[in-house]
Amino acid sequence: MAKLKVTLVKSLIGRKKDHIATANALGLRKIGKTVEHDETAQIRGMINKVDYLLKVEEV
Repeated sequence: MAKLKVTLVKSLIGRKKDHIATANALGLRKIGKTVEHDETAQIRGMINKVDYLLKVEEV
């Protein structure tokens, strides 16, 4: 299964509450924080919801 490296590159201040909750569920709370996740349909859907805040790389 492929891995995804997800980095928060924009602030969560002033965003919709569900977008903030989605970023937090991915493990992203501070700008510059990077986490790795398996590429599943659930994770991909979360990334697509807040893609304008993230940088995503395939590992």
